[in-house]
Amino acid sequence: MRTLLNLIWLVLAGFWLAIGYALAGIICCVLIVTIPFGIAAFRIAGYTLWPFGRTIVDKPSAGAGAVLGNIIWVIFAGWWLALGHLVTGIALCLTIIGIPLGVANFKLIPISLLPLGKDIVPTDQPFATR
Repeated sequence: MRTLLNLIWLVLAGFWLAIGYALAGIICCVLIVTIPFGIAAFRIAGYTLWPFGRTIVDKPSAGAGAVLGNIIWVIFAGWWLALGHLVTGIALCLTIIGIPLGVANFKLIPISLLPLGKDIVPTDQPFATR
C-alpha cells in the first residue's frame, strides 16, 4: 500500500514539490553562507519524493547552531512553506481519494517549518527515536 500511495503522490504532487525544494537547495548552496539551508532543502526534496513509510526524527547531535538556523529559517521561509502545506493538505482532504495525500502534506509541515537538526528515517527502522 505504501508503494501505491508513494506512486500516486509522486505523480500528483511529489515530483513538483521535490523540484521546488531542489531548486531552493541549489540557490542556497550557490550563496555560500546559506549552505546549511541548501542541505536541508535537499533533504526535504528527497522526503517529498517518497514520504509514505518514512518519518522525521530529531538528530541527537543537533545543537545551538540548529536552533539558531531554525529561527532564521522560520522567519524567512518556514512559516510560508508550512502554511502552503497546511492549505494544500486541507484541500486534498476534501476528497476521499485525497485524504492520504493530505496526510502526507501534513507530515511535511514539521520539517518544512524547522528542518535543521532533523533526520528522515524509515518507519520500520528499529532504533528510530520518535
